[in-house]
Amino acid sequence: MRAHQDIAFRVACLAGGSAAEAEEAAQEGFVKAWTALDRFRAGAPFRPWLLAIVANEARNRRRAAGRRAGLALRAGEASVVDAAVPSPEALALSAARRDALLAALADLDERDRAVLTCRYLLDLSEEETAAALGCRRGTVKSRTSRALGRLRERVGEEVMAP
Repeated sequence: MRAHQDIAFRVACLAGGSAAEAEEAAQEGFVKAWTALDRFRAGAPFRPWLLAIVANEARNRRRAAGRRAGLALRAGEASVVDAAVPSPEALALSAARRDALLAALADLDERDRAVLTCRYLLDLSEEETAAALGCRRGTVKSRTSRALGRLRERVGEEVMAP
């Protein structure tokens, strides 16, 4: 559990509700995974299986509560830490670009948001993303490409550039 609790919490944040709801969803996801261990396929990667359970739990909680707010915004903000101290102008520009990008990400449909979240915010490989989303690696590649195109249409090339 300790090895996966941070990523499970981030998955729950991105898929579900408030930080408190994400903690609950992650915890409940661990419990459900524990009770479903007998259905886990031997030799399959554990992390994507666990993260899929946590993500489903978080989405179910969000739907049950009627919330559609995306925690991907808050989780994405905390993922970038810079060692050098940037200027106030650079901070303002960076924050504005990040906000525009995350707002556009939140406006994408759930399939596009899910694949981009797994690949870029959670830093999962194509294989792990495929396992977490229950699809093939080629599907992840094509969905990622199309989702990035839709994201570029919403925010423009200048916001997506590093």
